[in-house]
Amino acid sequence: MKAQIRRAIPKDIPACGRIAYLAFKSIADQHNFPPDFPSVEDADNVIAAMVSNPGIHGIVAEADGRVLGSNFMDERAAIAGIGPISVDPEVQNGSVGRQMMEYMLAKVIADRRPGVRLVQTAYHNRSLSLYAKLGFEIREPLSVMQGPAIAESIPGYAVRRATRDDLGACNRLCFDVHGLDRGGELLASIGYGSATVVEHLGRITGYATMLGIGGHAVGESNNELKALIAAARSFGGPGFLLPSRNGELLRWCFSKGLRLMQQMTLMSVGLYNEPQAPFLPSILF
Repeated sequence: MKAQIRRAIPKDIPACGRIAYLAFKSIADQHNFPPDFPSVEDADNVIAAMVSNPGIHGIVAEADGRVLGSNFMDERAAIAGIGPISVDPEVQNGSVGRQMMEYMLAKVIADRRPGVRLVQTAYHNRSLSLYAKLGFEIREPLSVMQGPAIAESIPGYAVRRATRDDLGACNRLCFDVHGLDRGGELLASIGYGSATVVEHLGRITGYATMLGIGGHAVGESNNELKALIAAARSFGGPGFLLPSRNGELLRWCFSKGLRLMQQMTLMSVGLYNEPQAPFLPSILF
């Protein structure tokens, strides 16, 4: 099926939200997992937030005036992050998803970005196959962790709400870990009131934009990430993403009553710096 690709606009939100809900629910139901969007309203809210954000490039695929799907790319950092992508279940496996992904990858090249990343649901074999065919490399297996608030503190690691004055220190920390900063996301999270920092020995040694699937975190050691997780009042959405290879942190989460919800996969095209310290990615990367 040949689709026309164009920018997403506010009037597309109801159609895109409905499709996103149905698409994610369809694949989740096939594998007996809860859907990423609990309701159409939840999907509408996510799509609306992305369409209205000037730092996010949203597109829709349509044919004969009918919206078939949508895709989004966060461009607030040097490395772009793709997602969520969704295609109407009635036209899935008809190359619509591929066409939207090829559009985004072409834009990455046109914009001369060094790379692009995404996070893929591990049980969705078709999406992993598509992304691999398009050149994405598997970088990190991820565990989605959820459970009751831990409500503890880590001695020597104080957690507090982040402010704009913390932006410079947090950006430097992120650069040390990943080779780039994510200041655009962090600044937005500070505005929302969801960002937190960890102070150790009188300086900032870790931060989180939020503890949930939509947020990322970095720290100089696992102690910073433990402090951020333990201080969170809840874990947004399906939970937060934890690199499964970080066995120490994974076992600590299990010891605190958190449970594994599902597995996901961090993938990338282009520049990828192996992280130099512990981190928690977001659903983008």
